Amino acid sequence: MQPQILLLKEGTDTSQGKPQLISNINACQSIVDAVRTTLGPRGMDKLIVDSNGKATISNDGATIMKLLDIVHPAAKTLVDIAKSQDAEVGDGTTSVVLLAGEILKQLKGYVEEGVHPRILIKAIRKSLQLCMEKINEMAVHIEKQSEDDQQRALLEKCAATALSSKLIHQQKEFFAKMVVDAVLSLDDLLPLNMIGIKKVSGGSLEESQLVAGVAFKKTFSYAGFEMAPKSYNNCKIALLNIELELKAERDNAEIRVDNVKEYQKVVDAEWQILYKKLNKIHESGANVVLSKLPIGDVATQYFADRDMFCAGRVPEEDLKRTLKACGGAVMTTANDINASVLGQCEYFEERQIGSERFNIFQGCPNARTCTLILRGGAEQFLEETERSLHDAIMIVRRTIKHDSVVAGM
Repeated sequence: MQPQILLLKEGTDTSQGKPQLISNINACQSIVDAVRTTLGPRGMDKLIVDSNGKATISNDGATIMKLLDIVHPAAKTLVDIAKSQDAEVGDGTTSVVLLAGEILKQLKGYVEEGVHPRILIKAIRKSLQLCMEKINEMAVHIEKQSEDDQQRALLEKCAATALSSKLIHQQKEFFAKMVVDAVLSLDDLLPLNMIGIKKVSGGSLEESQLVAGVAFKKTFSYAGFEMAPKSYNNCKIALLNIELELKAERDNAEIRVDNVKEYQKVVDAEWQILYKKLNKIHESGANVVLSKLPIGDVATQYFADRDMFCAGRVPEEDLKRTLKACGGAVMTTANDINASVLGQCEYFEERQIGSERFNIFQGCPNARTCTLILRGGAEQFLEETERSLHDAIMIVRRTIKHDSVVAGM
């Protein structure tokens, strides 16, 4: 039997046992040191540039951990800790990484003395049990029958606490009220995907606003769009995944005709197919037409002549949220479009917000939804504001779902 030969890269750590445990703890400590300075109200932001040259400024632990190029397998577990904390709770991602690092730091001396890992794990589990008992003892229980004003005040405090260590901490009262309004506007299941966050560069943070409904940026439009109405009451919405434009012939397409009439028949056939689709959409009674695929200049002018609003190239996320809020169905063919598959809302308008125009749907019957429209300066600042509000929204949702709160320092 031939002995097995393994070829390892130069510099590969081949240590086992105690030296490997020490190596793992040291690797985790280096990760902890990278995010330690971001913790707390006086925590500093990190500027991280990825391989594509995109710069990210953040003090959010989960964001920083995701952007770090970590190779060491033991150190990667800290990334998983931060990700699970972000998904489950939404905030405290830096804290859990620091706690894990400090526990490993305290255990390092025992490992060097030769204490068996099983004994150390048993001690950690015992300390976890004691901590949980102490936390339950300190917890303030929320009475579900408490007055709405008292519950709202508590939720605003929780949101403000989550924002106190963020880049927008100076406006935490303003955004705490907005976050609580956003979460309370949802139904009992508090679906996170029914809160949309849109960013508009320019203006001050206090110009940010909460829209009770679905709002998304106006998409690219062809000539004729200016003639379309910009507001409707009790509008009916057609949600499509259909391309409504004339396509240029492919370079390798070949059609052989022997007279002008035959060529005209080919051209007319394409136009008739398009007009047949447009007629069916118009006959369904829709006022607003939204499509994931492009809507060309001919279709845009056709709808404008009939006092219909249209928007093509609508992002899939916004189309799905409109579907959930307003009802109806996303149609992939014009043949089956009728009144039963149209969405509905009480009011639709196109509104100017800063340098952008927004399509806004309000009074949605199927699901309660809202959209946060953020204003601010640089793109990195708006992205960090979005991450901060996401943390606050998650904390408020968590507080509503659970009946106890523990005050922190």
